Amino acid sequence: MLNVRSAFRESALFAECTSRLGKARNARSFVLAAALLCSITPAKAEYRLHVGDVIEISVARLPELKQRVPVQLDGTISFPLLGTLPVANLSPAEAQAKVQAMLAAKVFRQRAPDGHENSVTIEPDEVTATVVEYRPIYVNGDVSKPGEQAYRPLMTVRQAITLSGGYDVIRLRMNNPILEAADLQAEYESLWTEFAREQAHVWRLQQELGQQATVERKALLDVPVARSMALAIVNVEADQLKTRQEDAEAERTFFKRGIVQADEQIQVLSEQLKTEEQGTQADAEELERAKELFNRGTLTMLRVSDARRAALLSSTRKLQTTAQLMQTRRQRDDFSRQIERLDGQRRSDILKELQEATLALSRIRFKLQSTGEKLQYTAFAKSQLARGFGSKPAITIVRNGASGSENLVANEDFELQPGDVVEIALRVAPVADPGSQ
Repeated sequence: MLNVRSAFRESALFAECTSRLGKARNARSFVLAAALLCSITPAKAEYRLHVGDVIEISVARLPELKQRVPVQLDGTISFPLLGTLPVANLSPAEAQAKVQAMLAAKVFRQRAPDGHENSVTIEPDEVTATVVEYRPIYVNGDVSKPGEQAYRPLMTVRQAITLSGGYDVIRLRMNNPILEAADLQAEYESLWTEFAREQAHVWRLQQELGQQATVERKALLDVPVARSMALAIVNVEADQLKTRQEDAEAERTFFKRGIVQADEQIQVLSEQLKTEEQGTQADAEELERAKELFNRGTLTMLRVSDARRAALLSSTRKLQTTAQLMQTRRQRDDFSRQIERLDGQRRSDILKELQEATLALSRIRFKLQSTGEKLQYTAFAKSQLARGFGSKPAITIVRNGASGSENLVANEDFELQPGDVVEIALRVAPVADPGSQ
């Protein structure tokens, strides 16, 4: 497609040629004028395949080979008997000829209903490769339903705008823009307050985790809310950060103190156990000597019984000390696990809270953007309500050509190509200055 300047030159040449054609007085002059007209009329550029187009390949006698294949990102298509075939920047006719040449004389084994296989040789005229789906176009700007649309051959800007619901006339159907502007302004300021609070919340959680904060503390005050409100939010989060850190440190100190006390008790019990073991050994030896003396008749049975009771008592004390030592060691291990569990659980809880806060911050950011755009739109509607409304569409086509992306000024009858992006902007008609009248 030509831009406006080239189109203007063509219209001038066409008018000149038409004038000459009308002034021709004989057949020879008529022919010369007609030839001149044909020579200056530019031929329409043939469409070239691009990524996103879909080609349907079929063979007349082999319906099972019928298949739709999209043009991949590398500009190729994939077909069972062809493998990978480059088709980007080819015209549809060139692509069909290429597919026909590649499939010609290919032998395909076709299985009959009775189970036998028949060999079918593909003829070139049996192969068709047609474009059944083009790249979509995109309409953006002042239309009711901007977005993607399926391309249809010979599609114009007017048709694309019609499919998009027409020009954006919501401003004519909206509620009172003055009242809506007040409500939107209140919502906008409330969202900024929520944003400041959630941003400070994220900052506090990152500080608790020891991470590098995405926003410095000074930057937390740089939000469009009252300075006193922003300062109060930051101070509350800072105080909460200090309190939570102190609580966590207090719990950790408690368990560490328990570990120290357990270590001291373990040391005392270990020394006591050694003493008990020595006493038990001595009492056992004393019992053996008493038994020998009793067997010789030099010691009474009462003394042997006393030695046996002493050995039993020392063994009992040893067992009690051993049990107490094991319990103290187990208690120390519990304190150590409590510290690990405290740190792990606290980090897990903070990470979960940080994830939820980050998502909430993102939602508020999107709401802020949406509300801000609504607020701008409502402000524009207020100005139009006060000044009167008159608009004229400015249409720009963004097209990717062989030399790269280009912007084309167009009108509603401009013919589109697959992949075009149509930008629509309603220009406000100038309002006369009352002082100049």
